Amino acid sequence: MSESAGEKTHAPTEKRKQEATKKGDVLRSRELATAATVLVGAAWLLIAGPWLLSLLSDSLRRGFRFDRASLENFAPGDMLTGALLAVVPPIAILGFAIIVASLVSQLGFGDGRWVGSNLVPKGSRINPMSGLKRMFGPTGWIEMGKGLLKVGLLGSLAWFWASTYVPQLVRLGRGNLFGQLTAGWDAIIILFFLLAAGLFIIAFIDLPVQWIRRLTRLKMSHQEMRDEHKEAEGSPENKAAVRDRQRKIAMGGLVPAMQEAQFVITNPTHFSVAIAYDPEKAAAPIVLAKGRGDKALAMRQLAAEYAVPVLEYPSLARSVYFTTRENQMIREELYIAVAAILAFVLALKRGETPPEPRIQVPVTVRFDAEGRPEASA
Repeated sequence: MSESAGEKTHAPTEKRKQEATKKGDVLRSRELATAATVLVGAAWLLIAGPWLLSLLSDSLRRGFRFDRASLENFAPGDMLTGALLAVVPPIAILGFAIIVASLVSQLGFGDGRWVGSNLVPKGSRINPMSGLKRMFGPTGWIEMGKGLLKVGLLGSLAWFWASTYVPQLVRLGRGNLFGQLTAGWDAIIILFFLLAAGLFIIAFIDLPVQWIRRLTRLKMSHQEMRDEHKEAEGSPENKAAVRDRQRKIAMGGLVPAMQEAQFVITNPTHFSVAIAYDPEKAAAPIVLAKGRGDKALAMRQLAAEYAVPVLEYPSLARSVYFTTRENQMIREELYIAVAAILAFVLALKRGETPPEPRIQVPVTVRFDAEGRPEASA
């Protein structure tokens, strides 16, 4: 049975993925963001918690310490403001760390791209029908499964923590106050780390699910694959426009050389070489410009514009092209052949009509179109 043109069975291409990313369809996991936030909070309690407790302790000591001046100028508002300002630095650090953890955990799986369009209100998010479709469709079943997994796993971890630490917490009132507070603080930190571990387990289960769901959303039909391939290759009109632009760019850099050239020898279509001879500048003719393909075509067009003779000598054109660089004198083996053409061109400029010279290119400097020496063939 042949595949339907509209049936989406092909894996998405990189272009399709990039376009989806630009539109806001990126890999996201709320479970990972929650796990990262809880882990950062637990780490903060472990590292900065004693700092916060020390600040709170100092604030309480100052609040319950009275002297004559305090009684005469009683200002509870100032006392409360001072206590709040004292705890602002650790709380601000916690808030900043949570924001960074949330952003990193999400942007890391979204190709590091911030998609502002996701913040734009969308009617589909408040549409009751869309909500029902999400609730009773595949998305709803997946979310329900994750919810049951979270309840079961986190509940088990909480039960394990409670069975271990609740008896200790119940007996805290019987010991030293500092030791009781330390034990309670440690128990809370352990609870947060356990919950973070459980959330990371759920996140690592959720990430492959989200990855598979995104690939399923982005699958392409056979027609979409063909259209993208055609777009990547470009239409004949676009290809012609690109070639025309390339030719114009090449012509722009060739103008000075072609204005100075005395003649151009061609292959006739693949190669072009512009040559000039000035005894005051060099002892032999110089290659002013050379090219193949589009550049060779641009050279022929400029030669016609500047009335530079164009002569078809395929073997000589290839020999000069492969043996001489631009702004360099030609090889000694080619002096006789190039001199014959130069004499012919000069005769034309004097108004004479001599026959085109017949030249011979030495076998040692003959090349084929790929630059392979013909002597070794």
